[in-house]
Amino acid sequence: MEVVQLKNDNLQQVAAHAAAVLRAGGVVLYPTDTLYGLGADALSDNAVERIYDIKGREDKKPIHAIVTNLAMAGEYADIGIEAHALLEKFGGQITLIVRKRGIETGIAKGISTFGFRIPDNEFCIALAKHFGKPITATSANKAGEKPERSVQRILAQLTPDSYTSVLQKTAIENIDLVIDAGELPESKPSTVVDLSGAEPVILREGAISAALLHPPSH
Repeated sequence: MEVVQLKNDNLQQVAAHAAAVLRAGGVVLYPTDTLYGLGADALSDNAVERIYDIKGREDKKPIHAIVTNLAMAGEYADIGIEAHALLEKFGGQITLIVRKRGIETGIAKGISTFGFRIPDNEFCIALAKHFGKPITATSANKAGEKPERSVQRILAQLTPDSYTSVLQKTAIENIDLVIDAGELPESKPSTVVDLSGAEPVILREGAISAALLHPPSH
């Protein structure tokens, strides 16, 4: 596992290096505008399976992705007027789930939707630009446990205890590259809105409250 310190003067170089790791099927622990995330090729079955293994997520709860812009999202999903309006108003504070189009692998395997976010974070956008495709954006924590805000505490949480089978590959061994940007400030996760049905449904209330999304009419 390689560890790289992210600084103002090496952002593009680190993003390019991380994109190369992703292209090779690797997993990257990286900082976002909310939490540290586990990044992999969102359209690769093998890479996404590694993310599930790291998190110990057996229920295969859907994983969302980061994209550079709506044009990239539109390559893989149907982006309607409402999605445009919400992203224009709330930016990276919102994650949208829409109907997928033309993809059957990775995070879209076995489901009819594609969840994505356009983060308000220079490094995330640079990484997605260098990679050229969606990148998984699930938080870097064991399933059911609190996400930590520093690399040191994240790796400690993912380190197996003494009861872990020696035949199992540990979460730490599944991470190829760690991008350390220091301890991230406290922030709320994005609000997740499902636009794939007849009516919008808030699946998780986060940075944007339900009241802001659906203000009362006067």
